[in-house]
Amino acid sequence: MDRYAQLRTDRPELFRNDPEGIEILTDPAEAAAAEQAVRERGGAAPVAAAQSGVVYADPYLTLLRDPVRFPGGSLGLHLRMLDPAGVPGVVVLPLLADGVLLLEHYRHPTRSWHLEAPRGYGEPGADGEQNARRELAEELGVGAPELVPLGPLYPDTGLVAGHVLLYAARVSGYGELDAAEGIRRAVRFSFAEAEQLVAAGRISCGFTVAVLYRARLAGLLGQ
Repeated sequence: MDRYAQLRTDRPELFRNDPEGIEILTDPAEAAAAEQAVRERGGAAPVAAAQSGVVYADPYLTLLRDPVRFPGGSLGLHLRMLDPAGVPGVVVLPLLADGVLLLEHYRHPTRSWHLEAPRGYGEPGADGEQNARRELAEELGVGAPELVPLGPLYPDTGLVAGHVLLYAARVSGYGELDAAEGIRRAVRFSFAEAEQLVAAGRISCGFTVAVLYRARLAGLLGQ
């Protein structure tokens, strides 16, 4: 709870309470009552799962269990995940003159290959465009002379507190791929082919589907 209290001090925006929303409880007695309410409801969860505070933290993510009061008045605990640095990640769609470049990227959580747009964490002290250019250089081996902002995206509003920034980048090709990160190859698709792959479920990465859709709405994918 000491780490949790420090986080409330360092990043108060994460603990804002809005009218008619789910209220985060900051009073220790109310937090204890929320924990007790979860214990009394029982179920398969161990006692440790009825404790609020910082559940887990490493350089890439922090997992919180907040004591809360739901709009109906009941008390409980609610999990959420956040980026420790508080910097938005980026997703960058590489645009060719007549199509897009996507990466075949092996992802450990799904244990499978995915067709994806380059993406990554934001670095502290860098803005969105700087982070987007860095990801393109690292994963695709290219610079981006022109970036088109496509807005923010909250990837999972039920669990993840942070967001990513979407961009399109006009490129002419690609250089050395980041094979050490599980990238096998870059694949060129026409605009129509990319959208057909989304419709068929072969492009199933949520970030990539979102950035393609935003690019379509922005008029970047041709007629």
